[in-house]
Amino acid sequence: MNKLFKIIGAVAIINIVARLFGLGREVAIGVQYGTSAAADAIVTAYTIPNFIYLVLGGALTTAFISVYHSSKMDKELYVRKAFTTVMVSATLVTLLIIILTNPILHWFFKDLSDEDYALTRNLFLWMMPSSIVLVMSTWMSGLLNINDRFQLSSLAILLYNASFVAVGVLLTKWLGPESYGVGAMVSALLMGVFLYWGIKRADLSSLKPSFGMTTDIKKLWWLALPILFGGASLQFYYIIHRIAAAGLETGAISSINYASKLTGFPQAILMTAVTTVIYPMLAKKEGEGDTKTVKMLYRKGMLYLVALLVPATVFCYFLAEPLIRLVFGYRQFGEEAIMLTVPVFKVFALSIFFLAANTYVTRFYYAKGNSIMPIIFSLISVFGINIWIIFAFVDQIGAQAIAYGTVISAAVNFLLLAGYARFKWKL
Repeated sequence: MNKLFKIIGAVAIINIVARLFGLGREVAIGVQYGTSAAADAIVTAYTIPNFIYLVLGGALTTAFISVYHSSKMDKELYVRKAFTTVMVSATLVTLLIIILTNPILHWFFKDLSDEDYALTRNLFLWMMPSSIVLVMSTWMSGLLNINDRFQLSSLAILLYNASFVAVGVLLTKWLGPESYGVGAMVSALLMGVFLYWGIKRADLSSLKPSFGMTTDIKKLWWLALPILFGGASLQFYYIIHRIAAAGLETGAISSINYASKLTGFPQAILMTAVTTVIYPMLAKKEGEGDTKTVKMLYRKGMLYLVALLVPATVFCYFLAEPLIRLVFGYRQFGEEAIMLTVPVFKVFALSIFFLAANTYVTRFYYAKGNSIMPIIFSLISVFGINIWIIFAFVDQIGAQAIAYGTVISAAVNFLLLAGYARFKWKL
């Protein structure tokens, strides 16, 4: 167990640096474009590609890891067929969305002016193809993780975030906001090549395509589809943010993005490290029927979440204004942008623990082969409580209604997940 926590610590350090670069991208956008229409366009354009990356990539990778430990077929053949499944799925989904670019953008983001729409569309067409590589990269990271190459998969995220912000900042002088579209594409390609090189260098498996539907691939899809819908409902938080904020004043979308990304920073560092290392082990222990270790992991993980994230919540809430000034308050991010972002950030800070805990607890559901209940709880929380709160109060308190919707729905989702886990599996 000490070895496990040493690995988590090493991965956490790499992830801290990686997430700093990820946050640095948001800071750079804020410094260069503040809470302007251009900043809103960058955030809006990245919403759907990021959604595909996290939802499709996360679902297929989680299902792949779960089936890997119980697969009866040759492991290398299963890896090749799973990789082919991921590659084809990501390509088809991405191409379909690119073909439907105009109706999708008009449907999700109705209130954009002609000028803002043109910029958003150009950025979107730069960013969307990167989804193919990002989904495949998520899967390749999963393959590395089940072979205990945790640091390599974490370094890939570091490379992605660092190159994204570097390209965006360096090319802004010549390309303007579209430099971040180029950055999305270039950084995704670099990460994909790095992960492919890592797999080949470690001689883990051939990634030569292998078509055909076997029992294990059917099982992968059977598990992945509920996870996909569950992940989609959680990631819909961010799409709902964009849609609801589109009717508010200029800068609302970017201020909500800055606030949510900053509050997501501490929990993202912890959860990426924990889920990267613990989930492959958890799936293996569950497959072996080692319920004692599973319960121990759950209990210790929850204690660490409370110990680390509750103080982070208090810190962010009471020091919201100086923190926003310190991180974002330069050049184009002036007093007006700060005052627009601070109240939203304070509310979002209250969601830090709940969002992290939801991600953590859900992994235990997936390891136990139950991907249905998280969907049900997410539908209740995200599409019921969250949307109701936002649209009931957005006219009265503006962007803060979006933040309150996230906090309250995330808290309800946590209570449902933790309560059912205790009732069903005595966790």
